[in-house]
Amino acid sequence: MLDWTDRHCRYFHRLLSRHALLYTEMVNAGAVLHGGTERHLRRNEEEDPVALQLGGCEPTALALAARQGEAWGYQEINLNCGCPSERVQRGAFGASLMKEPQLVADCVKAMRDAVQVPVTVKHRIGIGRDESYDFVRDFVGQVADAGCEVFIVHARNAWLEGISPKQNREIPPLRYEVVHRLKADFPALTFALNGGLASDDAVTAQLAGLDGVMIGREAYHNPWWLARWDALYFGAAPQALEREAIEEAMVDYMAREQTRYGTPWPSVARHMLGLRHGLRGARLWRQVWSDHHLKEWPAHAVMVRARAAQNAVQDRADQPA
Repeated sequence: MLDWTDRHCRYFHRLLSRHALLYTEMVNAGAVLHGGTERHLRRNEEEDPVALQLGGCEPTALALAARQGEAWGYQEINLNCGCPSERVQRGAFGASLMKEPQLVADCVKAMRDAVQVPVTVKHRIGIGRDESYDFVRDFVGQVADAGCEVFIVHARNAWLEGISPKQNREIPPLRYEVVHRLKADFPALTFALNGGLASDDAVTAQLAGLDGVMIGREAYHNPWWLARWDALYFGAAPQALEREAIEEAMVDYMAREQTRYGTPWPSVARHMLGLRHGLRGARLWRQVWSDHHLKEWPAHAVMVRARAAQNAVQDRADQPA
């Protein structure tokens, strides 16, 4: 979720679900330590609970970055061992780390020694075309021996050559049964499944045998789905949320961000373009919020124009033939 789940996105998602654990985009530990601490770690208190996801392969650097994350208020530190991008591979971390489970174990131990919050790992079920269960079983076992108790498993192999990161989310087959087998072999550990989940039925089916799920791109593109989660999965009373109220809250946030940090509103608005997903007039509403010609307008004025565009479509649809 590089460049997606920044603090503006997380603020938006927290308006929809009060209880879901949110994750940052993957942040390079080196970037945190070498001049980018505030830029990478700044967060809104309203986001909580939120986990910091780190990328890296050097135990000392990861420990220092984890300590910074804890100091900035993150409630969990997650080590990414699942990203297959070439940029990440060149840094010898992400999914390529699964080739070196002892190094991952050393990184986990260093981070656990540095912080009081939980240290977790996100990983794939294999590397390349080899679908041996023994590989991921031994990886989990070795990392668990270093003290990791929570594993978030993207239920596909990572093919590190020949396909793009986007294709890596689509072409290697999903094998949910591998994650369930891990849970059976390590019942004391916590396993959350990631990959391909896009409906309440799909989530419910996985929660019957696992401890949790992680939703990525579907939650981003169809964020209104999150509005049901607190009642469905956390036992909370249903919220009487309305899209208009969420949009207004985001516009107020855009104005605060502009005043405090000089943040241009398009940097925030891009994350809420899926808010009206599936509704009549949503395309025109998105077009207004995406119109770079309006970037100098106040966000509240853009909202008025976007709603007018959507309402015009709805009014035409309501007219008798």
